[in-house]
Amino acid sequence: MIRLAFIQFIRSGGIRIGLVFLLAIGVTSLFVGKQFAQRQQQGIADVIQFQQTDFPRQAAQHRDDMGLLLYYLKFSVINEARPLTALAIGQRDVNGSVQSVTIRGLEGQKYDADLTNPANLLLGNVDFSFVLVYLFPLLIIAFTYSIISNEKENGTWSIVAVQSRHLLGFVGGLFLLRLAVVMAMLLLLIALAIALLDIPLDGSLRLFLGTSVGYILLWFSICFWVASLQRRSSTNAILLLGIWLGLLIVLPAGVNNYITVRYPVPEAQATTLAQRKGYHEKWDTDKTETVEKFYAHYPQFRQVPTAQMPTDWRWYYAMQQLGDDESAGQARELRQKLEQRERASRTIAQFIPSLHTQLQLGELARSGLGNQLRFMDYTGQFHEKMRLYFYPKIFTNAPVLTEKWTAFQVDTFTDEAPIHPLSTLGPLMLFIALVAGLGWFRFRQTIYHL
Repeated sequence: MIRLAFIQFIRSGGIRIGLVFLLAIGVTSLFVGKQFAQRQQQGIADVIQFQQTDFPRQAAQHRDDMGLLLYYLKFSVINEARPLTALAIGQRDVNGSVQSVTIRGLEGQKYDADLTNPANLLLGNVDFSFVLVYLFPLLIIAFTYSIISNEKENGTWSIVAVQSRHLLGFVGGLFLLRLAVVMAMLLLLIALAIALLDIPLDGSLRLFLGTSVGYILLWFSICFWVASLQRRSSTNAILLLGIWLGLLIVLPAGVNNYITVRYPVPEAQATTLAQRKGYHEKWDTDKTETVEKFYAHYPQFRQVPTAQMPTDWRWYYAMQQLGDDESAGQARELRQKLEQRERASRTIAQFIPSLHTQLQLGELARSGLGNQLRFMDYTGQFHEKMRLYFYPKIFTNAPVLTEKWTAFQVDTFTDEAPIHPLSTLGPLMLFIALVAGLGWFRFRQTIYHL
């Protein structure tokens, strides 16, 4: 009987159209991810090439003034993108993978980003995570909303009930064959992604696949529970679409509004302006006072002799440093609020499986807010390292051409933050068990009265 049900199911024109549509949009999402990854890689290659050619050129042009040379040189840091990033672009389209900074004030440079059409950012990217989270549930709803109610409305349910020894097992079989079809579609898209995007078969991919499978099982569990409510097909469809809207539109929007109000974030522009204000005010401040504040921050440079130069670079870079120091409070507040937002989102998402899936896919692909915060922290550490290395050379006006400028390679940040499988899959498994259990219990009570 299950075999005949499968043949009837797969021969339906609407089913075939839905599968073809999902396959087409899924393949399109893979090419969208590939193009995005190629643009990122090309940008990184351009930065590497530029740094290797620009540093020697600038050194030859400013060979007599180390301070002036360091005014212009930009040192780049790369936020390493994993192949999985092409499947879940997340915030990578807003926060670039390359940050280039001089050793001047950091806060005025930290939030520089690529110029991007805001209309494109508003629309977002049709990547694989979008297809999985938003479109797969619609296909599952179309496949399952009338599994039993349609038989009942057509008057054939009594025949099925008489011919089947285990009616609940038969119902489960109907869901399983549809699950098999959807899982085959998922595995096909993942296999194409592995081949197209050169994704390594590592733990991150397995966890990414496990999260995707768990999300699909969740929606089948929801449909199984709705089918157990003994409603008409039209009622089931409306109820399932309402759940889809609630889990994917209404609740995420409500959570976003709550977090925005609960943790108001000072604009990065305000922090940048505070840094610039702190720096520019020093032009009208006594030089000795500025330098003394600088030595209070870096006492190790007090004993470094200062060479006679046309420009007092020690004072200039002290102004830059004090601009960062005086905006440190705002910068710290911004960092803390962003971290609070990220932590609150994860906590709330444990009770909203669609939101939890989105966040976990972004974390596995290293394209979420957590990755960006860690990258900003690393950029700050890199900037400080460059300052500590070059300050003594600037103060003593060390010979420019004796420095091996081509040895300064583009630095790379590799995000090694741990990801725990239990915290990734646990909430999904709990929701699946709860919803499927409710549906099974309801079916056990009412299956022969449907």
